[in-house]
Amino acid sequence: MKAHFSKRKAGLQVARLLIEHGIRVDPSGRFYVGEVEVADVSLARAAGVDRRVVRDTATFILGDRRLKTIFQKLRPAGSSLAEVASVLGYGVLKVAADPHKPGIIAGVSKVLADRGVLIRQALADDPDLHPEPLLTLVVEGHVPAEALEELRGLPNVKSITLMS
Repeated sequence: MKAHFSKRKAGLQVARLLIEHGIRVDPSGRFYVGEVEVADVSLARAAGVDRRVVRDTATFILGDRRLKTIFQKLRPAGSSLAEVASVLGYGVLKVAADPHKPGIIAGVSKVLADRGVLIRQALADDPDLHPEPLLTLVVEGHVPAEALEELRGLPNVKSITLMS
């Protein structure tokens, strides 16, 4: 993405916002989250750019075959339960790890499964969009102290935070 937008810093901000929220660009240059149209001015406000930058970014995307293919197929990943987990009776486990090393999701899932902890939802930040990406797990049931210690001992894990 950075290469395509190397001379369009403000356009890169818009493109990142589109990717982060799964906002697609239709063939006429309109923006959608699912089936809900998103106004240029709303995107501009969220990206911290002028409305004309949003329109220019849509035109730029539609003029590039590769970008057009990517941005016309984007869809939102779904809603995160992390902010409402405590209301639903769930806990939230946040794992900071090296995002460029394989196996973190598998390792964490195995430790929790071995302890009978159910994972209701798993969300992994994209390291290209987030400077300090996290693996956020919404879990059902008590996470025992031994599991937390084992998680902290996994290769590539930098930190573990448990919120109830």
